[in-house]
This record gives sequence, C-alpha cells and structure tokens, in this order.
Amino acid sequence: MPLLNKTGTAVPRPTDRDLDLRRLRIALTVFFALDGFVFAGWVVRIPAIKEQTGASAGELGLALLAVSAGAVVTMTLTGRLCRRYGSIPMTVACAVALPLSVALPPLTSSVLVLGLVLLFFGASYGGISVAMNSAAVDLVRTLRRPVMPSFHAAFSLGGMLGSGLGGLVAGHLSPTRHLLGITVVGLAITAAAAPALLRYGARAGLRGSAATADGAPADSPARHGGTRRTDRRTRGLVIVFGLIALCTAYGEGAIADWGPLHLEEDLHAHPGIAAAGYSCFALAMTIGRLSGTALLERLGRTRTVVGGGATACVGMLLGALAPSAGLALAGFAVTGLGLANIFPVAVERAGALAGPGGVAAASTLGYGGMLVGPPLIGFMTDWYSLPTALTSVALLAAVASVIGFATRRTERTERTERTETA
Repeated sequence: MPLLNKTGTAVPRPTDRDLDLRRLRIALTVFFALDGFVFAGWVVRIPAIKEQTGASAGELGLALLAVSAGAVVTMTLTGRLCRRYGSIPMTVACAVALPLSVALPPLTSSVLVLGLVLLFFGASYGGISVAMNSAAVDLVRTLRRPVMPSFHAAFSLGGMLGSGLGGLVAGHLSPTRHLLGITVVGLAITAAAAPALLRYGARAGLRGSAATADGAPADSPARHGGTRRTDRRTRGLVIVFGLIALCTAYGEGAIADWGPLHLEEDLHAHPGIAAAGYSCFALAMTIGRLSGTALLERLGRTRTVVGGGATACVGMLLGALAPSAGLALAGFAVTGLGLANIFPVAVERAGALAGPGGVAAASTLGYGGMLVGPPLIGFMTDWYSLPTALTSVALLAAVASVIGFATRRTERTERTERTETA
C-alpha cells in the first residue's frame, strides 16, 4: 500500500539511494557536532591555561596566532587532498587528529611551548573544517536543497554542549583531565561514526569530491552548456564569499576566546557564568541554523545575509558595552542569531562555484577570521580595553551585511542561468 500524508495524498516511498543519502547526512552531521564540541572544550579553558603559563593578553594573542598559522596552511593543502582522495576520507582522518591535538595545550608551562602545540591543534582544526564543508557542499548539491545551515547547526550544538560541560567541570577538574576526557570522547565518536560515513558515502555515489579537473563541480554555475566562467570572475566571487565568511567568523572566534574573559574580568561574573557566555552564543546560533533552510527558502541568500549582519551588529554592541553580565549574555545571544546562517551560505556558494578548492579558499578566509580575530582582540585589549576591542565584531558584521547587499546581483544572475539551462 502507498504511504499517505495527512491530506490523504500518496507519498512516494523512499528509494535505497534516498535512505543512503539520509544516513550519510546524519553521519556527516555527527562530525560537525564533534568539531564544535572539541573546539568549545578548548576555548572555555583558555583563561585557566593563560594563568597556568603566566601569559599577558598580548602573549596569549601571539600563542593563539599559532592556531591561525597551522589552520591556514592546512586548509589550502586539505583542499588539494580532497580533490585527490575525496573529502569524506579526509574528514575521517582529520577527525582522528583533532581530539588528539586538544589534549596538548594544558601540558605546557610556557607561552612558547603553548604556541608550538597550538600549531598542531590549528592544523587539525583547519583540515577537518575544509574536509567536512567540502563533503557537505557535495551532499547539498545532490539533495538540491539549501540544507547547509543544518550541518553548521550541529557544529553550534556541539559547541554549546562543549562549553556547557566546561562550565560545569571548571571548578572540579583541571584543564589536563578535562581536555584529556574530550580526547577520549572524540576518538570514541570518530570510531563509531566513521564506518557509516565511508559506507553510505560510497553507496550514495559520493566520494566527497565531484570536482572536475579544473576544480569546478561539473553541474555548478561555473559550467553551463560546455562552457565555463572566466577564472578571474570565479576567483573573484570565491574571494567575495570568503570575505563575508571572514567578517562573521571573526565574531565567533572573538566571543569564543574572549567572551568568558570579558564577563569574568570586566563584568566580575562568576567563572561558571562566564563560561556560559559562549553557551548562550552557541545556543542562539544553533536555533538560527536549525531554521536556516526554511529561512533561505523563504527569503533567499541576500536578505538572509543582510538581515543577519545587521542583527549581529546590534547584538555585539550590546554584548561589548553592556554594564552587566545579564545584558552582555543577551547581546551574545542576539549576535549568535544574526551570524547563524551567514557563514554556511558563504561557504556553500564558494563550493558550488569551485568545488573543494572554493571551499578551501573561502574557509581559509572565513576560519582565518575566526582564528586571527582572537589575537587581534588581544592586541587591541593591550592598546585600549577588552570592551572596546570587542566592538570590532559589530563593525565587521556590518561590513558583511554591506558586502552581501552588494552581491545581490550575483544571486539573480545564477538563478537566471539555472532557469535558462533547466
């Protein structure tokens, strides 16, 4: 008998391929959540590791810059490896390295050694970011639905859980035991989810890289009727989307690394409440991304990016300049709602234009903003104050909104081209 919906209309039974794609989506979602969980576990212990190494704000900024350096170098390399071996196998490989790397920072006793181990952490984090997003872009193309925000919602949910757990154990476990526990959990999750990711990716026909020899997906807007856009235009658009990602990811990195410190040192919040700052941000971002697919289908990319950037600008001004911890937490939450879907949209568009190479380029700029932002905040804190430094997040959110509005014609052009070639 056929399946019926609530109105009595027959619903087609899902095929084996549909089921494989659904299971693949679930498995890939697990890795996005794992990435967020591990990253958040590290950031909530930054104040303790800062005290452990005796680093000043500027010295801590330099150590965090090592994360950026490791990530940027690895992102470019990972894009090439994804084209050669597939982004799904690369996701699994990086998912093993990331939990191992997070156990190293609390074992250090000086800023120099901390910077060296953070190079490894940054390389692992950058690698899995590019590999996961490349696999997600391929899956989005196959599903033909704007589901990219759902993967990033899993990252935010993992971040919320990781930071929430960090707040609970901050007063009971040392950073060493806490982060070692995250290593064990991370490796266990990878061992459980990796077989499904590899199996269903192969059965669904997704190797994790559908790019052609020149790096552009065969069915992307970069190729129509046997012709391709000029390399200059494609590179230019990828850079534009990368800049949008940079402006928004800068805010995520700043709140993750400096939000707890702002709440604890400037607003005199309890360490547990300070650790909850990133949880509020991550929860709001998770909610925004869970509704991201419906929002994109209703409003389109341009309105989503412009409205999100404006919302984040207002929220971060409140979070940085509020006189109380409660108002600052509310500001972080509003910022999370605003930034929620901008980064996924930017990375997805870059990947659709240029395959894993486009994802790598946009991710390098985007995650570079997330990783370079905290060191810059540290320098600005030494020069001015931490609240003043955090207002730079609002400024860049506004810049993302302006760039998104300026690229509105690109979305219209792509929609026209798809209609003409349908």
